[in-house]
Amino acid sequence: PSADLPALTQFNVSVVNTLQSKTGAKLTEAVSVKLLTAIDSTDKFPRISDDELLTIIQRQTFRFFWDYAHPVSGMNRDRNQNPDIVTTGGTGMGVMAIITAIHRNFITKQEGLTRIATIVDFLRTKATTYHGAFAHFINGNTGATIPFSEKDNGADLVETALLLQGLITAKQYFNTGDATETKLRNDVTAIYNGVEWNWFRKNNENVLYWHWSPQYNWDLNLPIKGWNESLIVYVLGAGSTTSSISKEVYDNGWASNGAMRNGANYSGVTLPLGPQLGGPLFFAHYSFLGINPTNLSDAYANYWDQNVAHSKVNFNYCKTNPKAFNGYSEYCWGLTASDNNVGGYSAHSPTNDLGIISPTAAISSLPYTPTESMNALRFFYYTLGDKLFKEYG
Repeated sequence: PSADLPALTQFNVSVVNTLQSKTGAKLTEAVSVKLLTAIDSTDKFPRISDDELLTIIQRQTFRFFWDYAHPVSGMNRDRNQNPDIVTTGGTGMGVMAIITAIHRNFITKQEGLTRIATIVDFLRTKATTYHGAFAHFINGNTGATIPFSEKDNGADLVETALLLQGLITAKQYFNTGDATETKLRNDVTAIYNGVEWNWFRKNNENVLYWHWSPQYNWDLNLPIKGWNESLIVYVLGAGSTTSSISKEVYDNGWASNGAMRNGANYSGVTLPLGPQLGGPLFFAHYSFLGINPTNLSDAYANYWDQNVAHSKVNFNYCKTNPKAFNGYSEYCWGLTASDNNVGGYSAHSPTNDLGIISPTAAISSLPYTPTESMNALRFFYYTLGDKLFKEYG
């Protein structure tokens, strides 16, 4: 080439077997080679303090939840393909992002209250529910269910719980006697109290079920069992004042009477719970947006220790890079669910490693692996920022 090749770019070089050399010789078979150029290690943005960097990332990430919310419902969209599909669990995360933005003075309290009140009113008056639970996808204009898959066209109890933890956070935050705040608190209480947790035990089994459809009933037949992202379901079910689940449901359902324990040692890190090598890192993130894992334990694990161990196992795996993927390092790590360029979407993990580093994995693990996560954040911003850092973080 007459100029340097662009960094971190894949090229395919092919030579067909009809091509002749100067002497007339030909290849017996065609040859195709994939070439990947190296990472450009120069800084793409000026160096700033870590506090300033964290503020930039936080503010820009918040803008997605704020700017790209549905104009009618205020709920958060799942992707940009269909502007009317809003996501239940993602909206719970968006509500928490709004409260954080108020605290950080990115927006005013009144702006945040107005948006969250719109969301809560839409959920109370327009969104379809099934024994109190919401669907995974909702039409942001009408509140009607949009099927997530053929048989997933009704209640999604996990998504409902991820939504509720955001709404309950808002209920606790907006705690004055203001009329709008009072109505918001009452509406959130009504939404929470409306969930028939025990009904989702499917004929009084000692386990909660993920889905129910008025058309397909329990056909998906997926019990909610740990270890995964769903601890919040059982915590909210146990805390309900209208349909509280029993300890037996927690022990048998969530914990499988101890079968969710792991106990294996991975590169010097003992993992208390979960599948081999921990699974995708969102297991350590989603429920703990609303649940503080500090000093939290039950008969099966200390949940702070679990999340630290899970994050370190994921870090060590990426650093070791047993599949020799280009770019993995102690600065570029983190396997969790995300879109990819392989099959569209996957729950990436050490046992499902497709060569996809998802920045959210390391960054969201900041409480558990502060040094490793800050190293990754700096690398993503300064070294890969020309490719990674965009309008919404």
